[in-house]
Order: sequence, then C-alpha cells, then structure tokens
Amino acid sequence: MIGLTLRLRRWLAAQALLAGLLAASPAIAADFELPPVDEVFVLSAQATARDRIEVRWKIADGYYLYRHRTSVKVGAGLAEPRLALPDGRKHHDEFFGDVETYRTQLVGVVTGVPAATATGVALTVKYQGCADAGVCYPPQTRTLSVTLPQAEADGGFLPGRKAGGGLFGLGNRGAAGDAAPLPAAQAFGSDLIALDGNTLLLRLTPARGYYLYRDKLSVKLEGAAGLSVQLPAAAKLPAATPYRDEHFGDVAVYFDQVEIALPVARTTALAASGTLVLGLQGCQDNGICYPPMTRRLAFSLPAGKPAAVPDNTVSGNSGLAAPLPAQGTTPADTPLPAADTANSAAATTAAVEAAGGATAVDGTPQPARETPPQRRTPGLLAALLLALGGGLILNLMPCVLPVLSLKALSLAQSGAGRGEARRHALAYTAGVLASMLALGALVLALRHAGLALGWGFQLQQPLVLAGLALVMFALGLSLSGLWQANVGLGQRTGALLRGDGIRADFFTGVLAVVLATPCTAPFMGAALAYAFTGPTAGALLVFLMLGLGLALPFLLIGFVPAFARLLPKPGAWMETLKQLLAFPLYATAAWLVWVLAKLRGADATGLWLAAAILLALAAWAWMRARSGGPRGWQALALLALLAVGWPLAKLHALPRPQSTAATAPAGIASVAWSEQALADLRAQGRPVFVNMTADWCVTCKANEKTVFARERFRGALEAANAVYMVGDYTDVDPAITAYLQRHRAVGVPLYVVYPRGGGDGRILPTLLTPGMAEDALREAAR
Repeated sequence: MIGLTLRLRRWLAAQALLAGLLAASPAIAADFELPPVDEVFVLSAQATARDRIEVRWKIADGYYLYRHRTSVKVGAGLAEPRLALPDGRKHHDEFFGDVETYRTQLVGVVTGVPAATATGVALTVKYQGCADAGVCYPPQTRTLSVTLPQAEADGGFLPGRKAGGGLFGLGNRGAAGDAAPLPAAQAFGSDLIALDGNTLLLRLTPARGYYLYRDKLSVKLEGAAGLSVQLPAAAKLPAATPYRDEHFGDVAVYFDQVEIALPVARTTALAASGTLVLGLQGCQDNGICYPPMTRRLAFSLPAGKPAAVPDNTVSGNSGLAAPLPAQGTTPADTPLPAADTANSAAATTAAVEAAGGATAVDGTPQPARETPPQRRTPGLLAALLLALGGGLILNLMPCVLPVLSLKALSLAQSGAGRGEARRHALAYTAGVLASMLALGALVLALRHAGLALGWGFQLQQPLVLAGLALVMFALGLSLSGLWQANVGLGQRTGALLRGDGIRADFFTGVLAVVLATPCTAPFMGAALAYAFTGPTAGALLVFLMLGLGLALPFLLIGFVPAFARLLPKPGAWMETLKQLLAFPLYATAAWLVWVLAKLRGADATGLWLAAAILLALAAWAWMRARSGGPRGWQALALLALLAVGWPLAKLHALPRPQSTAATAPAGIASVAWSEQALADLRAQGRPVFVNMTADWCVTCKANEKTVFARERFRGALEAANAVYMVGDYTDVDPAITAYLQRHRAVGVPLYVVYPRGGGDGRILPTLLTPGMAEDALREAAR
C-alpha cells in the first residue's frame, strides 16, 4: 500500500512539473486566435509534365509548415512516385525537437512514371503547421485531382496556329500571340478538393496568356449514387473579366486562377467517392481557341449531412458546355448554355441575393457562408488556469452530484486517519486524471482523424447512454440494499463496489469524469477551445488540469486537516443516508433514459427498461446464490446478466426517429435552426437569437429554466422584434457541428445574437443570466 501511494504521489508531481515547464513558455502563453487553416496554408497542385507534378503551399506571414509532417500519397496513374522537398529552415521545436520548417511558400515536386492511358492522378496530401504565437493546427489531409498533360493535342486541337489566329486557328480574331500554343491540359489546369462532406472546391488555373469562358463551365457527378452538384448562379461565381469577343460579343472570362465552391446535394450521409465531369472552353489570348473540353476529376467526400434534392435539379448546366459556333455563324444562331439563363432568374431571388446568399442554377437558394464571430483562444498558461477553475466549479454542477455524494459518504463512514485519508484522495485524483487524460486523447485522436467532436460527444451515442443509465441504476440498487457487492465476491471486487479501498476511490474518480461531461462550467469553454486547436501536448495538459480542478476538493480534505474536520462523525445515521443517496442515482438514470428516448424514441425506453429488469434479476439471484441458496440461483444470475445484451443490441439497431421541430419554453415561439433559415431571417433585417442546445446538456437545460423560460426574455425578444432560433444537437448533426466549429465552440451550449441589418454576431457566455440576454437583444435591435 505504501509503494502504491508513493507511486501515485510521484505521478501527480510529474504532471504538475510538466504543466509548470510548458506554462513557462511566453510564446505559447500569448493570446492568439487561429484563422481558418485553408486561408493560412493555400494548397494547389499542377502537372508541368506527364511525369512531374508540382504541389504548392502559399504560407501566410507568421506561420510555418513542418517538413517532417509533410507527405504526398499518389494514386493510380503515376508509378514509382517520389516526393522531393527543398531544405527547410532549421528550427528547434519544443514538441518535436530539431526540425525543418517552411515559410512564405513551399513547392514539392512529385515525379514518377505515368501510365500510357492515364489522364489524371489523385494526390492525398498531408501536412501540419503552426503560428509563431505557439498555437498549432491539427494534422491536415486534403485530396487533390491533377490532370496530366496529353502526349498529343486534345481532340481537334491544332498544335500550330494559322496566320491571324481565329476560331480553332481559322479566320482572324486579332493579332496573333507570339508563343506556340500549349496542350490543353497545360493551358487550363483544374483541381478538385473536398472541403467537407457537403462542399467540393473546384480550382481552375489558366496559364499566363490564356483565358476560360465563365459561361461555358458545366459540372455533373458520376459514380456517386445519391450525390449531385450545381454551379452557383453567374452572379455568385468568382468575379470575371469583361471581354469583347468577336463571335460572342461581350462575355466574361477568367485570366487568373479561380476557386468555385460547389454545394453537394446528397440523399445519404455516408462517405462517398466518384468523378466530377467538368465541361470548359477557353482560348489563347490573341491566338487560337480550343474546342469544348471534358475533364474527369476524381474525389472522395467524408460523411455529410443529407440534403433534399429538388425534383427539377440539374447537375450544373443542362449537359456539358455548349460548343463555340462554327465559323460563319452569329451569336443569334447559337442557343445559350443553361448557365446564361440564370441571369433571367436574378429578379426572383433578390431577397436571397441581398442577404449574401448564393443561388443555384435551378433557382434553389443556397445559404451564404459568412465570417462568423469567433471566441478568442487563450494561450497555454491562461488555458491551464481556466481549466483548473472550470474543473473546480464542475464539483458544484448537478452532473457530478451523485458521485460526489457517494464519495462524501465513503469518507464520512471510514473515519480514517490522516494517512489513509491521503491515500483515498490520491487514488481518487489518479482515477480522475487518468480518465480525463484518456478522454482527451480519444477526442483529439478522433478530431485529427477528421471527425468533428467536442465536449460531451459520447452522450450522442445511444449505447453509451444506456450503459451509463444501467450503471447508475445498479449502484442505486446496491445502496437501497437489494444486493451487496461485498458478499462472496472476493475482497478486490467487493472493495471496488462497496465504496472503500484504493480501487473504489479510483473507480469513483473515473465515474466522476464520465458524468461530468454533460456539464460545461464557467471558464471551461475558453480552456477547451485551446485544447481543440493547440498542440497535442498542451491540449492534454489542459485536460489534466481540468481533472485536477475536479479532484481538488478531495485533495484538500486528504491533505489539509482543517477541511477534513468539516466531515461529520460516523454513526448509525450513515445507513439511512446511504439509502437516501440511492435516489439521486435513480434520478440520474431516469434523466439518461429520457435523453435516450429523445435519440431513439419510445422503443428505446422500453428496451432499456427490459435491460434494467434483467440486471435487477441478476443482482437479486446472485444475492440468493451467495447466501447459501442452491446453485440454480447462480446460473439464473449469469443467464440474466448475459440476457441484458439482447435489449441493448436491439436498442443499438433502432433507427433515428423522424425529426421534430425545435422546442422552446412555453409562451416563446421558436424557429428550427438551419443555415438557410438563418440567412433568410438576416436578409429580412431581423435580429436573431441562436440557441445551440442538447437534451443531454445540463448547462443548456439550466439556462432554459433560469433565462429562456422567463417573461423577461420573452419581453426582450418582442421589444427587439427578434427571432428565437433553436438548434438541437442531442443527436449527431453535421450542419450544427460545422456551425460550432466556425464559431470555435467546443460543444453546446452556444448562444449567438445577430444584430438587425447585418454585421457580426455576438457570442454570449455559456452560463447566462437574464440581464446578459436582455442586453444582447437590446444592442442587436439598435
């Protein structure tokens, strides 16, 4: 026992020392706000020859990329690939040691042996970079599709240029350029990047001296069942250069690189792969024009949010881009491509255009992407202090109350001396820190793998909710006297579930962390914002400091005699208290089952009740068996325990219930949140109060009772002529996840108040008061 105590003390001391060492770094401790990663590290790729691809990063000032964290995986079409990177700047990194870094720009060259029939290559590019302020982005992965130059000219393209240039090298379209025309693949580069599960980014790069017709672009998807894309309306495409064309008159063309965001409509949320068929047409300035071209760009989309596809949806333009007219025809003789018809629909979508929204070719409004208000990310030292304070306040939150009551009962019953009290405190602290570290590592690993997860994410999983509710129910039955875990179960297991001993203290610490996740205490939001965007080592330190704050009261009881003397003296009254404390555990189980019903409907509640009955039967039969009953009781206990798995398996297979309208306190009208609904309301000039909530979020529910359900809040909404918009994050929702990420929120609740007539929204604290909400609405109505 003494050896275990010493090891626990040394481990805690090491964690404190490590926190102090990293916190001493002033560069990391400085406050800093990370901009979007794709604005800091602008990635592109282009094939300069069939056997050579240049991968480029344009790096913003004050940021750098790691050489050892940069890699390119080449798909089929280029055999024996090799990546050549230039020498970087020598740098000693406190996390990676001696490394090389790149600033301003990085050009990597991929070479290999192209297949004879290859027309393009897919590149999977991985990289990671940091800001000079000491905050690092998580590892990034992007997929690029690069078109390889053709060994010969594309169909119909004339490698030479007849005197006078002109259409396809015929006729006269002005003074001819001096340079020999490039192959089409080199003259007009095209890349495709998956930004998220619902957006593809099309990048078009005309070579110097070449241009593309904006209105000859078209897109459609192949090989991706349930997915479709549309080009934005001409008014929402990147700004083009007005140009006087001999054959088409006044047209809009692109001389420089442009990026076009393509919204993906999908009927399934699953990840998917396919091919984007791109139609385009362009010319050499003062030279030849190329015939219509078709590019096939491969892509891989992560999971996304299903979106309804209108019945009249077309994939971009109607078919591919229309060809240029043959020589001698006039513009009036040539039908306009479908993209041109978008201009005639502009008047019907004026409201959406005024809001900054994009309109698809078929007239379907698409929500605009605005720059959201963002929380300021603290430095490491500030994040550690905020995490310590947030963890300490978690002890006062209702999530942890049942576990704290069990722990307080255990300490009061033991009447232990100072040495034993310290051992209890250290074991409990070790359980809290180990589980908090495991939780942090899991969240960070899943986020780095591309999953958008935040604080409390595990409570969106039905099996986790059901399992936690069964644990609470079983512990309540034990305190109520239905079963005693120390009867014939051996000293180790008995001590674990009875509530005394080092292992029981460790287990109590683990349970405290699991039940703390539905709550968000003051200071936690800023600390976790650093943890989810900063370097991994610093992020794990934040989780450890959060756990230290959670365990601090019991450390004080164990090591400060004045706090220990506040505990009541043990006596016969403790048995009554023990039975009384079973009811907070039952209440916790009931709340978890209520959340479960929200996730999977009434059937989930019935299946959980069946599992609970089987668990209670197993506990009762086990007690009968260990009290001298026949062996049949033991077999019944085992069968009942195994049978618990059946309703849990059925519960896991339940589909999600039909979505319902967002709920609000009685007397307050609410609107279900969506990007489009928010954009429409802002276009109307209405102030909007956005409430991102979840049924498993205790902090959310507390704010709803103390703020949103009051007459003061309803009056403030009416006075501001504001709309109350509710987003339900009880279940996984990719759209809400993306909204939270854009606002640098690590979870719910998130409250954003948008002002009348446009402008940035205002983010409110996670713990609200009626006055805070009233002031925000009053300011938004000005």
